[in-house]
Amino acid sequence: MSNLFNEAKKDWEDKILSKVLGRFPERREEFVTGSGNSVERVYFPSNPDENYTNQSGFPGEFPYTRGVQPTMYRGRLWTMRQYAGFGSAVESNKRYKFLLDAGQTGLSVAFDLPTQIGYDSDHALCAGEVGKVGVAIDSLADMELLFKDIPLGKVSTSMTINAPASVLLAMYIVVAEKQGVSSDQLRGTIQNDILKEYMARGTYIFPPRQSMRLITDIFGFCKESVPKWNTISISGYHIREAGSTAAQEVGFTIADGIAYVEAATKAGLNVDDFAPRLSFFFNAHNDLLEEVAKYRAARRVWARIMKERFGATNPKSLMLRFHTQTGGSTLTAQQPDNNIVRVAIQTLAAVLGGTQSLHTNSRDEALALPTQKAVTIALRTQQIVAHESGVANTIDPLAGSYFVENLTDKIEEDAMNYITNIDSMGGMVKAIEEGYPQRKIQDAAYDYQRTIESGDRVVVGVNKFTQEEPPPTGLLRVDPAVEAAQRKKLSTDKASRDNNKVKTTLAALKLAADSEDNLMPAIMDCVRCYGTLGEICGVLREQFGEYQPKTVV
Repeated sequence: MSNLFNEAKKDWEDKILSKVLGRFPERREEFVTGSGNSVERVYFPSNPDENYTNQSGFPGEFPYTRGVQPTMYRGRLWTMRQYAGFGSAVESNKRYKFLLDAGQTGLSVAFDLPTQIGYDSDHALCAGEVGKVGVAIDSLADMELLFKDIPLGKVSTSMTINAPASVLLAMYIVVAEKQGVSSDQLRGTIQNDILKEYMARGTYIFPPRQSMRLITDIFGFCKESVPKWNTISISGYHIREAGSTAAQEVGFTIADGIAYVEAATKAGLNVDDFAPRLSFFFNAHNDLLEEVAKYRAARRVWARIMKERFGATNPKSLMLRFHTQTGGSTLTAQQPDNNIVRVAIQTLAAVLGGTQSLHTNSRDEALALPTQKAVTIALRTQQIVAHESGVANTIDPLAGSYFVENLTDKIEEDAMNYITNIDSMGGMVKAIEEGYPQRKIQDAAYDYQRTIESGDRVVVGVNKFTQEEPPPTGLLRVDPAVEAAQRKKLSTDKASRDNNKVKTTLAALKLAADSEDNLMPAIMDCVRCYGTLGEICGVLREQFGEYQPKTVV
């Protein structure tokens, strides 16, 4: 090895690795293969050159290609989450307890469609949707039931919520208060990524400028009051689900991240005060090696942008930490047991790529919400990969593969081309208004579907190796009675609260929305007196208006 590399390696070992090992010893004194051969912490080329140090470097060190922690899974395994929520808060609470008892290490909350778009369960537009794709949350009363007997000071919670993220975060904080847990002890994430909603998903409420204000208000509030909370999960997952390529997933997601950083700095926040709490959310598809390269490239792109464009100096500001979910769009209703194999491949991709947390989809999710049996198989998939496959015993095990390194460079180059194009349009908000990312995603989705229909791309059980199958049985169905019960509960909750206090706090929120004040304290006041999600979002709808999407052709 060259003297230059040896010096850099010793510097890494002395300044970064030793500090982490001193505080957090590795899981075992020695890691070995199935045959008993010793496994080193990390492997390097025989003759690394300067390009290796610049492009790959060391785990836990810029440009973070090889991972954001110097010991990665040898120190601690990724957080194992299962995205869950359906029907009422009581039913979902039972599922969370089941998952925690089964060995899950973090919660991930799915909200129903009315909650995602800021309506109460009794709104006319919500008929037939209450509790269907997630749990119905109308007020603090529901949030209290959702986390009943779950100690929020000990569990990390991820909430997939965007347009009304500020309200659901406020509810979570107040539930913790009632448990005696201060907000500075809470750990978790709110998705809170509105830009991808405009281009790929659709659960937006307010126009971009007002939505960005809510996001930066959350950044500022959490910096002071909830410092361990990840204030946004910048999501490429839904961009990929909408049909993007791997490079588009990276490019558009990081362009969204750039927009959030720019908005926060324009609002007066110092980049190193909020950037360490930014997190990302990526998809895991079936092309295992491309997915591994995608994660490696994403870390490198983000690190360089944060350092070179925004002048961030805190190493944590440069680290792209991400959650992964296996690809829902890859699951098939035909031969659903095949989905177990697909999810296992995708799990390997996420782990080989260095994810910080992971949700594995269940075999039956192309047909319905997952059953407990299917969820257990999905969780066991993670546990088998973690404890039996050996891939967690060394850091970035595919580094040095000619193919993976080439793909990493190619995805980085393609992603940066998309970012450059978006910059030339004036940033991501402008690009979305012009329909640029939407068109690119649509074109990619069309091309992908065309290859399936032509047979050039094989999907086992769909366009090849098909068979006659009986109708599926044993699927989880949400009882229609859930909606009626939730509406009745909402009516009772409204009747039992101090309605004069609710009116007062909603009026104060209206005044705050007309000012430049941070909105989180006013939202917290509304939540504490059991103001509903629909009432709070209704005030903001009045003040901010609603987003009207542009038709993209």
